Amino acid sequence: MNYCNIALISALFSTSALAASGNIPPQGPNDNCLTYDCRQMLEIKESIQRGDQTYAPAWKNLLQKANQALEHKPWSVTDKKLLPASGNKHDYYSFGPYWWPNPDTKDHLPYIRKDGQINPSSKTDDTDSKRLVQFSDDVRALSLAAFYSADARYAQKAEIMLDTWFLNKQTRMNPDLSYAQAIPGVVNGRGIGIIDTRVLIDVADSIVLLQHAGFLSDKEVQGYKNWYSAYAAWLLTSANGQEEGNWYNNHGAWYDAQVTAFSLFSGDVKQARRQIDIFKNRHLAAQVNVKGELPAELERTRSFHYTNFALAAYARMGRYGEITGDDVWNYELDGRTMKKAFSFVSQQTGKPASDWPYQEIKYIPEEAIGPLLAAARVWIEDDFSKNAAVLMKANDTDINILTPGSVLVK
Repeated sequence: MNYCNIALISALFSTSALAASGNIPPQGPNDNCLTYDCRQMLEIKESIQRGDQTYAPAWKNLLQKANQALEHKPWSVTDKKLLPASGNKHDYYSFGPYWWPNPDTKDHLPYIRKDGQINPSSKTDDTDSKRLVQFSDDVRALSLAAFYSADARYAQKAEIMLDTWFLNKQTRMNPDLSYAQAIPGVVNGRGIGIIDTRVLIDVADSIVLLQHAGFLSDKEVQGYKNWYSAYAAWLLTSANGQEEGNWYNNHGAWYDAQVTAFSLFSGDVKQARRQIDIFKNRHLAAQVNVKGELPAELERTRSFHYTNFALAAYARMGRYGEITGDDVWNYELDGRTMKKAFSFVSQQTGKPASDWPYQEIKYIPEEAIGPLLAAARVWIEDDFSKNAAVLMKANDTDINILTPGSVLVK
């Protein structure tokens, strides 16, 4: 490992790592963000402003994305070409990504499922899923660029995009997901589609970051909080929300992450704590076995991807536990822990796809960067830090390097 990698690992893990005993660090005035660890981000900001090359590749990549976002028009659900069953363009609408036209019927209905194989027609401008991802990606890049550079251009563009998506009566999205991941010929919308809005956690993080950096007014932020509060209420009371909350795999964990994040963002700490308890006792304890394996993800055709994808939700729940004073990171029930799950992935670092003893049709080792950075931040152990460094050395532009506390696995 060269000097740059050593400096990066030290900066990422030394000042904000949790004690090995599991003590939660107190929240200070510079750590009142949502998922992001703002104290650590302020240190990264100072390093960037000093011209420190430790973060240069990731910072350059982020700026490129932010500059591209400056040229994009504001995204809106009203731009879709197809309509959901409600006939209302303000209602979010998407198709299940793994569902394909039926080759055995004249009208190709009902669609059939091919696990792990994305139907390109589910990711077009005809519906909203691609648009929602583009919106969240742009707002994330713009808000991070505004925070790290203090350049108001990025914040102003993010502000326009946020207003268009959430507040403007002509373009706003309704705060529910009744028509997400519809299946042509089968159903108009499903609870499983709620996973689409996991990216709105990143948007909420962006709003908080922009507010703390002085780029958003309290009135604007309250408008966004009202939208998120309404959506959280829908998640908790709708049939689709209850269906998603009962899923045994990453869907259940991402439901927990959404409800917890949206509740914290909108000020309902009581509900956030309630959801954290549900996560620990219903989803974490049921999804992770004593070896640290996630059986429901390992049975998929993309087992490595979905394991890391689930760990991204786990890491966020651990972060929200820091905020509420609940040590989710070190929770244990019958030998089942989050630490074992992160260690299970960590052990694969530097090994070829052939060493992963489960089906994986598209092995991408760098998908473990975010989860391992989260693990190294929390548990002061050489294996996590060492393996995170291995992955970052080969992927030094990864955005996870600039977003401590938050894990992104797409």
